[in-house]
Amino acid sequence: MKFGAMVATKIDDWQLIQYAESIGYDHAWVPDSQMIWSDCYSTMALAAHHTSKIRIGTGVAIVGTRLAPVTAHSIASINRIAPGRVFLGIGTGHTAMRVMGFNPVKPKAFREYLRVVRALLHGEEVEYTLNGETRPIQFLHQELGFVNVANPVPIYVAANGPLALKVAGAYGDGRISAGGEPLAVFANNLQAVRQGAEAVDREFPQDFHTAALTFACVLKPGEALTSDRVIDEVGSMVSASLHFWYEISLQRGDDEFIQPDIRDVWDQYLIHVNAQPSNRRHMTVHDGHCTYLQPEERKFVTPELIRASGGLVGTPEEIIAMLHEQEAAGLKEVTLLPPMACARQNFRDFAQMIIERY
Repeated sequence: MKFGAMVATKIDDWQLIQYAESIGYDHAWVPDSQMIWSDCYSTMALAAHHTSKIRIGTGVAIVGTRLAPVTAHSIASINRIAPGRVFLGIGTGHTAMRVMGFNPVKPKAFREYLRVVRALLHGEEVEYTLNGETRPIQFLHQELGFVNVANPVPIYVAANGPLALKVAGAYGDGRISAGGEPLAVFANNLQAVRQGAEAVDREFPQDFHTAALTFACVLKPGEALTSDRVIDEVGSMVSASLHFWYEISLQRGDDEFIQPDIRDVWDQYLIHVNAQPSNRRHMTVHDGHCTYLQPEERKFVTPELIRASGGLVGTPEEIIAMLHEQEAAGLKEVTLLPPMACARQNFRDFAQMIIERY
């Protein structure tokens, strides 16, 4: 099992990645969401220059906000600073697109985008279509070292829906899920990824990487899920689950997927959201997203919602048992995203009480 540290992308806090390396984390994931955080590539450049072992990548890059050649050249530029320890996490834009009031990129366009990026990162020439016109493109001057495509940059696809999972199988070297998944769901999703590989006659890679974006809080003896410390450490991710489910309910036109034991909290959350001006709701829903817990949303962070959000919350023994189960099912990495205010403490507690004992 590998352990990843995902950070709120704040360019002058790049030292957090250096700190994560020093306490034993394997991967650093740097999110790409232009309306709520700093630029991910600038932040990664600083972190890459000041680290030596930890693997660094986007967590995740968004296809709707940059052209495919731009994403490829940006990550290949970081690969010049940290050759061989760079990866490209990439997704359709749940937050980055929706915080501007737009939908994520459709699966067909996502597939085409990854086809182009993958070819460019392998140093190949590829047919690229822009504004209805198709041309061959390739990185020129490769021998002069402006970008590095000699050292592989694996592509980890953010995928939870059926079509995106198949895209991950067709063009990805790995997959990251949004949230910790029940083991049966994880198995079904991995099978969908395999089917995506088979559909393009691709041999499924034995080293295909599987990661889960989640959160953690190591409980102290006798500590309850209602304690202020626990809510402070998990609240930003738990409330982000509500943000995500809200968007999915709009997309589907129903909320039947909401679990019965959190229906009361969900209904209260809907009242909270619907009280906000509709023309600004795309911004207010995602305020604080994975960065801090809005004071108005603290009341929604109940023990039931914490459990439903799928985090690693429990005693050291309970969390280690969860990890062993997940690893046995095929999960290769857990990636933690704590709130910005207590990120160092959260990363340190998990490293000392879980990673060192795992």
